[in-house]
Amino acid sequence: MSGCTFDDKSSAFFVAEQVSHHPPITAMFYHCPEHHIAIEGDLRPKSRFFGNSVGMLLEGYAKIHFNKWGNEEYLVTYPNMYARGILFGKMVLELGETSTVTCEQSDLMFEVEFKTKGLIWGSYNQISGKIKRISTKEVLYDISGNWQTTIYIADHRKKSEPVVLFDSSKETVVPQTVACVAEQEANESRNLWKNVTKAIVESDLDAATKHKSAIEEEQREVAKRREADGSRFVPRFFQLEIDGFYHPNLLLKDIPDDPQQATDKITQWIFTKSGGEELQDFSKPEEDPVVRATAAAVAAKSRRH
Repeated sequence: MSGCTFDDKSSAFFVAEQVSHHPPITAMFYHCPEHHIAIEGDLRPKSRFFGNSVGMLLEGYAKIHFNKWGNEEYLVTYPNMYARGILFGKMVLELGETSTVTCEQSDLMFEVEFKTKGLIWGSYNQISGKIKRISTKEVLYDISGNWQTTIYIADHRKKSEPVVLFDSSKETVVPQTVACVAEQEANESRNLWKNVTKAIVESDLDAATKHKSAIEEEQREVAKRREADGSRFVPRFFQLEIDGFYHPNLLLKDIPDDPQQATDKITQWIFTKSGGEELQDFSKPEEDPVVRATAAAVAAKSRRH
């Protein structure tokens, strides 16, 4: 659960929740009240092993709502992810295969291929895609480049030269705003996994494995107790709908158009502590020794590089 404030003073809120353990499913929601933009979706990874690589086949969906621009909705499918060199050689993360972005209201579709590097030829993070009319399949624009650095666009009909569409070096990374660990729920990721995070940052894989195993064992015990008493897990922020996907239980239609009213409603929904009406206090400084030690280790690594 987090928020952020952009350069234009607009704000955004984000919450993600693991809504299923077997199979693993994570649902997510993002909202920017000032610009009337909302994103909802769920992610359903499936692992595959390929010798010296492991693949994460990413199923699920994401839907982007532009409520200020004719209520356009963009449906997004995910590319797959690969970790190369897990046994020997240099470990590299790659995106691969095809992703699509479709908007029926504007009759437009973007189909993009994330190209994986070959054993001898090619380079990392390359993409190639086309923006088309859904109804006629007419190609309007060609997209190319490196999704991590610079992406180019060219008018397909005019056969024009590519121009820069996105340059990551000119973008600003906006830091997240999160409550200190003392204000967080026990099962919030930054709190629950803080010892694992610290061990990974410090390159202590034995400690990371130990803490990770302890968390997973506790989760198995909770699942056994739930099975024994006949109860079932109910997600806090999301619900399974008849379309087979998870959606936020704060319905988009119930979020006010007024930015301040929307901010108040979303804040209450995300940051109210369990079992009460008290909100997380974002003004409290971080005093948890594990989190502080992790932050210090990250800062030290950054200075070395």
